[in-house]
Amino acid sequence: MSVTMLEAHPRHVPVRPDVEYWATREIRRRVLAVVHTVTAGQRLLDAIRLLEGDARVQVFFTAAPDVFSNGVAAFLEGLRGLVLPWSQAVQTPFDLALAAGHGSLHELHAPVIVLPHGAGHNKIVPGRRRGRAVAAQRSVYGLSRQRLVRDGAVVPEAIVLAHQEELARLGRECPEALPVAEVVGDPCFDRITASLPARALYREALGARARQRLVLACSTWGPNSLLGRGFEVLERLVAELPKEEFRVAALLHPHVWNAHGEWQVRAWLARLGRSGLTVLSHYADWVGALVAADYIVGDHGSVTLYGAMTGVPVLMAALPDGDVDPRSPLAELGSFAPRLHEDRPLREQFKRSSATYRAHRHQRVADRITSEPGRFARKMRALLYRKLRLRAPAGRPTTEPARLPFTVPYDEPGSVAPGGMPPGAVS
Repeated sequence: MSVTMLEAHPRHVPVRPDVEYWATREIRRRVLAVVHTVTAGQRLLDAIRLLEGDARVQVFFTAAPDVFSNGVAAFLEGLRGLVLPWSQAVQTPFDLALAAGHGSLHELHAPVIVLPHGAGHNKIVPGRRRGRAVAAQRSVYGLSRQRLVRDGAVVPEAIVLAHQEELARLGRECPEALPVAEVVGDPCFDRITASLPARALYREALGARARQRLVLACSTWGPNSLLGRGFEVLERLVAELPKEEFRVAALLHPHVWNAHGEWQVRAWLARLGRSGLTVLSHYADWVGALVAADYIVGDHGSVTLYGAMTGVPVLMAALPDGDVDPRSPLAELGSFAPRLHEDRPLREQFKRSSATYRAHRHQRVADRITSEPGRFARKMRALLYRKLRLRAPAGRPTTEPARLPFTVPYDEPGSVAPGGMPPGAVS
């Protein structure tokens, strides 16, 4: 289903004025989940699930305009939620809206809570003026005035942050937004922590034998990513590492799949897949794969940063300095994580990374991801109900471990990957 198809079918129940006659339940609060991209939608699920079981609240979904909107319609269809076309969503009042992106939020008739869609705020992006990039004006994505302020007013009702130190960074980028900032924590950090005890199960799901070491190659999107710079890293990992000792898996950002199309990405990787590369499905929960890894080969994406908390070496295959905020935890990880060199045998590089691994340095980076470890669910739920002006249900929300990951089958040429909906976020 495309976004255009969604636009063609406005919904009437339960948003019409005489909703009391048509709806089965009397709804006291209406919440809109604004999905800009698949990655943003995945992150919103961590917040929306905190409303489960509350019959006073009705959640609606809508696809917001975005350059990476491909895949959003299918994502929403998989949720089986009540989806409003954007044209209807911007004309309908809601008690609260949730978003993990910034575009067009000023058009909504609702107070908006904005969440980050990845591990904090690490990337620097060009400024924009009337739709054109301005190279000289660069800002931290998610914290900049150009995304948070419109016509002199801060757009979000609340800006969710993961760490106290991000308040200082927000103060430098957009000081007028500080009064609405809320340090809540990081849901992916908490899910990784909850999943670590089940590491053996995740390894088994990925086909890693007891004495095999699992190498996870993580690529974000864009020309400066691990995959954007070419397939050489994946080719070398598959060709050089002995299969009896190593198993190699690839985890690609959803934007890679959605920008190029699932068929094309699978076709690009088909030869490597049939040669032993395990490709994580973009419908799978990526957290289990990260927890299962013995080595992480990454770039400037969030998954690489989350790797710092798993207790294994992180090696950088790509780290464009111009795209990373030098004050960010990702920049700190990049300052000591070994680079993957083209002119040295991979096996030796992995062996050296194990010998030089220093747990305290990785822990220092992990501690910068969130200052509220294990508390996202509780603090986020408190924020939601405070903004909804409702008493929260009794009981404390819990954080569940990741579901078992599954992979793209390459047993037969042209085979089709299984479906399913991912609960986590990759950026």
